[in-house]
Amino acid sequence: MTGPRTSDLTRLRAALTIFFALDGFLFAGWVVRIPDIKHQTGASAGSLGLALLGVSAGAVVTMTLTGRLCRRFGSHQVTVACAVLLSLSIVLPPLTHSALALGLVLLVFGAAYGSINVAFNSAAVDLVGVLRRPIMPSFHAAYSLGGMAGAGLGALVAGVLSPTRHLLALAVTGLVVTVFAGRVLLRVEPARPPRPAGAPRERRPLDGRTRRLVLVFGLIAACTAYGEGAMADWGALHLDQDLGASAGLAAVGYACFALAMTIGRLTGTTLLERLGHTRTVVAGGATAALGMLIGSLAPSVGLALAGYAVTGLGLANLFPVAIERAGALAGPGGVAAASTFGYTGMLLGPPAIGFMAEWFSLTAALTSVAVLASIAALIGLVTRGAMVVATAEGDPGGGRG
Repeated sequence: MTGPRTSDLTRLRAALTIFFALDGFLFAGWVVRIPDIKHQTGASAGSLGLALLGVSAGAVVTMTLTGRLCRRFGSHQVTVACAVLLSLSIVLPPLTHSALALGLVLLVFGAAYGSINVAFNSAAVDLVGVLRRPIMPSFHAAYSLGGMAGAGLGALVAGVLSPTRHLLALAVTGLVVTVFAGRVLLRVEPARPPRPAGAPRERRPLDGRTRRLVLVFGLIAACTAYGEGAMADWGALHLDQDLGASAGLAAVGYACFALAMTIGRLTGTTLLERLGHTRTVVAGGATAALGMLIGSLAPSVGLALAGYAVTGLGLANLFPVAIERAGALAGPGGVAAASTFGYTGMLLGPPAIGFMAEWFSLTAALTSVAVLASIAALIGLVTRGAMVVATAEGDPGGGRG
């Protein structure tokens, strides 16, 4: 059976890009309304942190299952189903009036969010293998662009629409987009990277050596995604609570972060082709650490926003590299395993920061983002041999480690 034609691959890349953007758009639409929902539920910083744990629990529990579903039913079908669930579940948080109820509905939202990320990343890894270019950052650039748009829209409507009406409008938008983009995914044959003659259809199974390599990428993803989750859930509150920014200006903080990530990821393919994976990871981690120190310790809103932007540039390509490398080695199982690490960091980070904010201060808690970004850079440096091995075995386009 022949693979997709060039025109089909182009349509497939466009459809996947739309789903990445939709995911970022919906998630950002939720996070910029967290301050409003915090006031609505009367939650303290600690109880809000526990409620946000529902997102991480729902996501992590379903990620491994999603990898199996992708292998059985196909990543395209799973992506469409999860997009519907994500769109529907985003209307639930503003309907709650207690931290407990919020945590329960966030279990559903988290399950949908985690599952769609495994599904469309698996489809994207296969497409990267067929096209033989490191284009994974471009998909994650779409996610960041969607996040920027979602945060920007949230800033515009924060004083006009209630959280309920805002998130209901996002749900309708998500369902409409899913109908149109989902038709492409369901009709176009999935991309299948070329395999040597006689080789099994599936990629390398998760044997001991492959598990160790996936673990390396999962740890990098966890350290860096922690920062993204922190910026999403606590960045606006830091500007509002510690620096006295207005609600609209506080929402701009995440938009600055998302815009910087978008710029970094749009140039990610060129960066990876020129620097290789190891140097991209090390330089990115160091840059993010410096940016977050500025963002969390700055005495003014303007300087903090600049720090948020530098952090976004630094983190931009670390997560895409980690997920793509794991997927290239082990297919949907590798994506699911590394994603579980990554989204554990992303979604457990906000609750952890909530507790640290109660024990110390939100300013001090946000410096933990810089610490973990530094650790990601150190892991990339120390395990550069593993990065080179993974690149040689899994990189369809060659390139340097």
